[in-house]
Amino acid sequence: MSGSLTVVATPIGNLDDLSPRAAAALCAADVVACEDTRRTATLLRHVGSDAPMVPTHEHNEASRSGDLVRRMQDGAAVVLVSDAGMPAVSDPGARVVAAAIDADIPVMVIPGAGAVEMALVASGLANGTGYAFAGFAPRKAGELATFIQRLDAWGEPVVVFEGPKRVGALMRALADHDPDRPVAVCRELTKVHEEVLRGTALELAERITGPLKGEVAVVIAPPAEPPAQDEDALADALMPMIEAGMSPARAADVVAGLGAASRNAAYRAALAAAATRNSA
Repeated sequence: MSGSLTVVATPIGNLDDLSPRAAAALCAADVVACEDTRRTATLLRHVGSDAPMVPTHEHNEASRSGDLVRRMQDGAAVVLVSDAGMPAVSDPGARVVAAAIDADIPVMVIPGAGAVEMALVASGLANGTGYAFAGFAPRKAGELATFIQRLDAWGEPVVVFEGPKRVGALMRALADHDPDRPVAVCRELTKVHEEVLRGTALELAERITGPLKGEVAVVIAPPAEPPAQDEDALADALMPMIEAGMSPARAADVVAGLGAASRNAAYRAALAAAATRNSA
């Protein structure tokens, strides 16, 4: 009898944010795959679970996936967690999920607290039409400058994770690129010292002169005047994807993910490319 994989979003700071459904899954687990057994042990004690833990982190996830699949094929109920938030988003877990799906093992996801959406709302920069999550900002100056330029094309608020010692460098790079860009720096979300710093990139670059404390999520507003898009040229560039059988929506996601255009502009161009192909 095959077991199952349950992916559980864990609190990003306040343990009381864990849902009753997530707590029940942790208590019923045969094994909990986790990043750091010390941090997860605290969570398990909080819910009264004595499930054994298996370290599953970025350094061993590839090899650990096979072991977890074998356990599930033998009937084990495996729960996958990261140190905070949803596994596989900006934390390990994607390989375990993919391996379970490839093995036809049922996969269930239990939602919970997330730093991305919380930071977006707390920033005051949400526009109700969407947002992008860019993971961690690059460390090298040249790569960071290119990364920031790419944000202009997305045309929507972007949430970026950053280390507390590097937030100042990110603010300075943003200020060099667009000093008036609205930004919010959110730290220690859901914790005792939760704080949201809001202002322009220049204001925050001048304010953040040293390391911050705790986990940090940065929300960056779109530019006041998004760069003009040559949608005819964009449609021509998208045509090979459309001819290969990719849907306009998926092609637009790929282009927007690369930072080549906003999602809306890419989708319009993809629809135009599909119409041209169908009329040929």
